[in-house]
Amino acid sequence: MSIHTDLQSLYEIDSYQWLEETIKLLKSNSLDAIDLEHLIEELEDLGRSERNAVESLLEQIIRHLLLLQYWSEESFLNSAHWRAEITGFRTQLKRKLTSNLRNHLQKELASLYQDALAYVQQKTSLKVNFPEDIPYSLEELLDLNWLP
Repeated sequence: MSIHTDLQSLYEIDSYQWLEETIKLLKSNSLDAIDLEHLIEELEDLGRSERNAVESLLEQIIRHLLLLQYWSEESFLNSAHWRAEITGFRTQLKRKLTSNLRNHLQKELASLYQDALAYVQQKTSLKVNFPEDIPYSLEELLDLNWLP
């Protein structure tokens, strides 16, 4: 049985050990022994996971900014909480953001806004008039100190 076949079997049994073995092979430049099919799959999953994570954080920032800015009925009781949440999500996003992920967020900004808008409309029982189009730039959304 070849090393490649062993790695393919290992992937099905223990993906973490498979990852450790794959890293060793890469470091030793043993490219012929690499389980390329699963390596590609893992890299694609990693990219999707990172995109999903930053999208989710940005959507949370948008939700809380909308609530903070437009839901005056609840502002007195919740504005400190919403500001704290915005700060927390921005800090997490800052740690994950790369230039490629930033470009991805810029492309997806309108779609992420629509998802956030649907959420806050339901949360406020459709009693608040939120803007149909995003009122924030990506730079504002990412700025740790910016609030509307």
